[in-house]
Amino acid sequence: MAEQELTLRGAFARWDRQLFDAVARRHWPGADRVLPRLGRAADHGVLWGAAAAGIAVVGSAGARKAAVRGAASLALASATINTVGKWSVRRRRPLLDGVPAARQAAVQPRTTSFPSGHSASAFAFTAGLALESPGWGAVVAPVAASVAFSRVYTGVHYPSDVLAGAALGVAAGFVVRRLARGAEQARVVPGHERTAVGAPALPDGDGLTVVVNNGSGTATAAGLDVLRERLPKAELVKCEGSELAAELEAAASRATVLGVCGGDGTINAAAGAALRAGIPLAVFPGGTLNHFALDLGLAGTEDTCRAVAAGHAVHVGVGRFTPGPHGARPGYFLNNFSIGAYPELLGHRLRWAPRIGGGPAALLAAWRVVRAQRPVRLRLAGQPRSVWLLFAGNGTYQGTGPTPRRRASLGEGLLDVRLVHGGGRPGPRLLAAALAGPLTRSPVHVATRLRSLRVGDIPEGTPLAYDGEYARAPAALVLDELPDALTVYRPR
Repeated sequence: MAEQELTLRGAFARWDRQLFDAVARRHWPGADRVLPRLGRAADHGVLWGAAAAGIAVVGSAGARKAAVRGAASLALASATINTVGKWSVRRRRPLLDGVPAARQAAVQPRTTSFPSGHSASAFAFTAGLALESPGWGAVVAPVAASVAFSRVYTGVHYPSDVLAGAALGVAAGFVVRRLARGAEQARVVPGHERTAVGAPALPDGDGLTVVVNNGSGTATAAGLDVLRERLPKAELVKCEGSELAAELEAAASRATVLGVCGGDGTINAAAGAALRAGIPLAVFPGGTLNHFALDLGLAGTEDTCRAVAAGHAVHVGVGRFTPGPHGARPGYFLNNFSIGAYPELLGHRLRWAPRIGGGPAALLAAWRVVRAQRPVRLRLAGQPRSVWLLFAGNGTYQGTGPTPRRRASLGEGLLDVRLVHGGGRPGPRLLAAALAGPLTRSPVHVATRLRSLRVGDIPEGTPLAYDGEYARAPAALVLDELPDALTVYRPR
């Protein structure tokens, strides 16, 4: 048995060396200039740190979350390689016979060869990124593969070193995703919203109509089987796209309680229908990010089913934007509303994503905004202003920057208004604003809490965004907060 094992190990070592020699003999035009430099750029994770920073600056909230996951995966892989991997298999570096001198590193590594740390870091960052944002993962994956291949091409590692490092990196990405999901579950802490007295209890779901948006991020896997089991008499209506608004209005007109399964944009539409019908709302999180559900304290379908069956609900505030001055139908926001750089970026991304994918579209949209965006000149509370961004949150957000993400309560009854002043370039201004603390004044950033804000003289064609949805702004509007306007189910 031992003899057979030695034979297999010898055969594997020969295959590994033969593949290494084949790469050394092969010449790819331009590779001698590109691959060694790419490998050096990835030293100590610098390339991936720069990529994470770039994605965090130009990407959406989901992209920033993905960049953090990628960086955390890289850190875990690097720590594992340097503390366990390098010392568990003390393999010598390949002999450089046959590797052209132009490819070789000026200073050869002194650590052991197995596994490849560069490959582990490259694939850990890419896996962590892709598991949260497949579009960005697709953008980065070719670079990661090139870095891994450069380690063989420059004679630093055997192919098996690279394959083992890549496998460890991918494993690190999955471990970080599992840990992060556990942390997100721990983050789901109910706020201080006022208890809604008299919300109907529907033990078997009779009287509940749930509209499911099949086009939302994870609606099909959002626990509909649990819903059917826990609330068997609930009516489920599946739709998507242009059907959604009409289905929500129809469901609200016949239901005792309106339920919705989808992301933040879908929940926004359902909230408007529930407000107009004067009935409670049951939220079954089914989107990619689920900001409203998380801030409310809902971890998933099980929580909502339990609350509906018991009749446990709370009152939450709702943000409203009303076009003026002719009494047009208002719009609502449960998370936030914005004018300026973010709606411009969102518009470009929505237009390009179907053709080139979400990740490349976000990158191209950010480049377009940074190069071509101009400040929006408008009138705020009667005063002329030039702004890169006007942000209004439904309730006070914690954290820094012009568009922070977490709220302690949805029942506060105030708008969290943040402005990034015009002047200079949008990129530096938005970065400087991101470093400013909450509710502070700085040369670039202002934050305050208001009951209402009148916005006028909005240039024609200016876009606005609310809860991730995109629209064109009217010439004037009023932003205000409707305290305790909506009853939403949540377990005690």
